[in-house]
Amino acid sequence: MPSLAVIGLQWGDEGKGKIIDYLAQGFDLVARYQGGPNAGHTVQYKDLRFIFHQVPSGIINPQTLCVIGAGCVIDLATLKTELSQLKDAKVDYQGRLYIDSKAHLILPYHKAIDEAREAFRTGEKIGTTLKGIGPCYEDKYARIGIRFGDLRNEELFSSKLKKNLAQKNFLLMELYNQEPLSEKKIIDEYLGYAQEFKSYMADVSELVNTAYEQGKKILFEGAQGTLLDIDFGTYPYVTASSPHAGGICTGLGIGPKRIDEILGVAKAYTTRVGNGPFPTELFDETGRILQAEGAEFGATTGRARRCGWLDAVLLRYAVKVNNVKKIIITKLDVLDRLAELKICEAYLTKKAGVVKKISIDLLSDAEVTDLEPVYLKLQGWQKTTQGARKFSELPYEARVYLETIEKLVDCEIVAVSVGKERNDIILKNSFNW
Repeated sequence: MPSLAVIGLQWGDEGKGKIIDYLAQGFDLVARYQGGPNAGHTVQYKDLRFIFHQVPSGIINPQTLCVIGAGCVIDLATLKTELSQLKDAKVDYQGRLYIDSKAHLILPYHKAIDEAREAFRTGEKIGTTLKGIGPCYEDKYARIGIRFGDLRNEELFSSKLKKNLAQKNFLLMELYNQEPLSEKKIIDEYLGYAQEFKSYMADVSELVNTAYEQGKKILFEGAQGTLLDIDFGTYPYVTASSPHAGGICTGLGIGPKRIDEILGVAKAYTTRVGNGPFPTELFDETGRILQAEGAEFGATTGRARRCGWLDAVLLRYAVKVNNVKKIIITKLDVLDRLAELKICEAYLTKKAGVVKKISIDLLSDAEVTDLEPVYLKLQGWQKTTQGARKFSELPYEARVYLETIEKLVDCEIVAVSVGKERNDIILKNSFNW
């Protein structure tokens, strides 16, 4: 397949980083199409553990070109730290990483406003990562954003920064009672970045389209997951961009026919970070086991992830929105200890009775729609799945669990992750990547 998209089908944290890293061994180019440092993709390679916030997860593979598209937002301070860590680990990324000059910059005032706004909320908080992502995207669509390419022109950058900062400082002082930010400090810092990162600037749309025309293999990487999509997620508890498959075209500047196949990724259970509805959330010992066994703490924020049973209703929704036919199930090994497993196959509602699908905007108001999960119960295997490299090597009950997921979401499971390491994965022979 010339190009393959890897899409998260839940509230993010599905293990896309590991999957991208593994698949990138057979691809020429990995393209990140949306989001910013609010994402945390964890890659375990031998005795090294990387958490990528900005850099595409394929960077560990020495033959792979990695690009960050115009649909992303860039925190250059975070990027600098990330590249320094790669350098310390002796990962040579020179000439293999490019950033679209049209990508928007996250500036200090975006973070300050993000933090002040979340603290100012009187009702339930959104649960933002406080990385300035939302305010940066707001400026983008308000047409006052500052783009990566603006750093090429010192006068242009300084002029835009001064105009924006006058507005942002007024907002910080008058509404949020915060101290104003220093214009000179920001200008000096970012003009320093201009020299440091000028060699990374590129027209990523041109790079990706040319690579496709040359028959090179391209892997599309997004951040977060479909249920956090700004349009198709559990609004308002969502991210500020489009992680679903449609975001690839707008984030990279390519046509939809250049996405040859879409691969969905879902955990064997469900998690989410931050606030918002979560019908299958567990508050008992089982939930604590999932959290502990799965090391369910946000790679970006360190916050504990909420854990619950696999929700096939929401998974079916995400599969449909993305036109997914094949999926990868991650963290199957986390379920190894459990004697009984459950999958939510439907919801019980007061008005409509049992329903097997639901409009996502109603789920956003789950507290008042009173959704009760209808569970299918399955027997656990209580044996280790780690070390398995064929589906036939999995315990019988684990295979039944996977087959049940396939039937419920009408998708073929082409791979299963059973551990943290790159090669802790089982592939079906039919999955030709």
